[in-house]
Amino acid sequence: MDLIVEQDHRDAPWTARWGAERFRCAIGRSGAISALAKREGDGATPRGAWPLERLFWRPDRGLRPETAVPAQPITISDGWCDAPLDTAYNRLVQRPFASSHETLWRKDELYDLLVVLSYNRSPILPFAGSAIFLHCAKRNYPPTAGCVALARPDLEKVLAQARLGDRVVVVG
Repeated sequence: MDLIVEQDHRDAPWTARWGAERFRCAIGRSGAISALAKREGDGATPRGAWPLERLFWRPDRGLRPETAVPAQPITISDGWCDAPLDTAYNRLVQRPFASSHETLWRKDELYDLLVVLSYNRSPILPFAGSAIFLHCAKRNYPPTAGCVALARPDLEKVLAQARLGDRVVVVG
C-alpha cells in the first residue's frame, strides 16, 4: 500500500492517505518539487514514489513498533551524513563523524520513529539531497527540512500495516 502525500488545494494543509485513513502531515518548508530539481539543503520534499527502506526507533522512548519493515534501534552514536562530497553521503554514520551530519538521537521527539525513504539511495548522487525520512511531526505540523512528518499515533498505524515495497508517494 502507498502513503499518498498531497494537498487538496494550494492553501490547504498537507494530508497523507493510507488506504481509507487520512492523516494531516507536514512536508518541507519549500514545498514539493521535482526529484530532478531537488538539491541538498533546499528544504524541499521530492515528488515521486519512495519505498520504505528501514525503520529506526528510540528504544528509551518506546518499544519497537509492530511492523514488517526492517527495523533497528537508534543508538546515541548514530548520525546521517549530509555532506555531499563525503563518501558516506546519504548514509548512516557513527558519531563522532568529521563531515556534516544529522544526529539521529535527538532531544525532541521527531526521530523517535524514523523511516528511511529510498530517495537518492541507489545510486547516491552528490548534492541531490539526503536524509529524506518519514518521521514524527511537531505539534501544529510546521514544515520540515524536506522530510514527510506524521503525528506519532498516525505513523504507528502506518507502520503496523506497512510491508516491504510500500511507498511514500509525494504528488503535491
